[in-house]
Amino acid sequence: MIYDKLIIGGGIVGLATALAIKERDPDCRLAVLEKESDWAKHQSGRNSGVIHAGVYYKPGSKKARFALSGNASMYDFCEHHDIPYDRCGKLIVATTPEQLPGLDALEQRALANGLDVRRIAPEVAQEIEPHVNCVGAMHVPSTGIVDFKVVAQKYAELLRSSGVDLILDCKVMGVKKLEWGYSLASSRDTYQTKFLISSVGLFSDRMAHLSEMNPQMQIVPFRGEYWHLKAEKQHLVRNHIYPVPNPKFPFLGVHMTRLIDGSIHAGPNAVLAFSREGYGWGTINPRDLFETLTYPGFLRLATSYLSEGLKEIYRSVVKAAFLRSVQELIPEIESDDLVKGEAGVRAQALRSDGSLIDDFELVEDRHAVFVLNAPSPAATASLKIGAYIADRIYQRES
Repeated sequence: MIYDKLIIGGGIVGLATALAIKERDPDCRLAVLEKESDWAKHQSGRNSGVIHAGVYYKPGSKKARFALSGNASMYDFCEHHDIPYDRCGKLIVATTPEQLPGLDALEQRALANGLDVRRIAPEVAQEIEPHVNCVGAMHVPSTGIVDFKVVAQKYAELLRSSGVDLILDCKVMGVKKLEWGYSLASSRDTYQTKFLISSVGLFSDRMAHLSEMNPQMQIVPFRGEYWHLKAEKQHLVRNHIYPVPNPKFPFLGVHMTRLIDGSIHAGPNAVLAFSREGYGWGTINPRDLFETLTYPGFLRLATSYLSEGLKEIYRSVVKAAFLRSVQELIPEIESDDLVKGEAGVRAQALRSDGSLIDDFELVEDRHAVFVLNAPSPAATASLKIGAYIADRIYQRES
């Protein structure tokens, strides 16, 4: 069968893009190919389930715009489809006076992004989170929680009912450009399509290369490691508690998040993964590791953040070091209160000069769109990102 459009990648962005295409064109012959046995098995399903508000993103960036509109659209979607969620809010806290200017800067950024946020005194913060340690805080009421795996499954259910071919256990092995579209060789069959959309997260650069596109970047995988708070100590955290980010490091730092099932996660660390799907220190993929260690962009990045990177590694292997980061936020938590949890892998897109690609990024040709970078808040804003990709597709076809 020749499809009008075909999507590679059954994460939350790929599925949301399929929804947007079918909304615009109900008669579109559309398929979604996914190499795993289920949807949202990697980045989309291995996260803390936070519905982000958009505090941290550069004003005017796609991430800032997608977060603001995506936050509202995710709540609406969950409400409409009876998916459990909680608009619980979060605190961003300064734990030392030296962090207060950083909190001021975050407040200005949040306001520039159109958010309703409120600076509060420590005693007010402790009314929201009684066990928090802070000298100042900002309350972000629009932050929430949901299980994005459940959201992705609902996307798939809606697609199936609309006649989309959803094909699991289907790894794309080869891509051939045709004059009128693409032909794909996979582990299941050969598929042809007039228009190809790639949304494969951790393998976005490789899929672009396989399709004779130059992404001008490379994915470097970073593992985010979490610990769980024991059930009897979950009362120490009501919702979300985030630190003021370290301006010397491109990750948010250890924070406390409540999941929709009531469990409390602490983390993540951010350490180099030795495989693009390396969820533990023992998972090593020689090709992935060689590509990372020989990529000029990674070498430049590692040099720039050597000190902070070593701290992350130390915190990964030494529980006491991780505990100290947790105790900066919640001093009452002790070592025995933390149980090792799951991990996720972040697809960090890097230029060869070592610069981080921090915003949403596509590369396009006449018959294809490749999603090269869809960082957080991609799950929150998946419906809006999917609509944006669909708009790009139909603009190219018009």
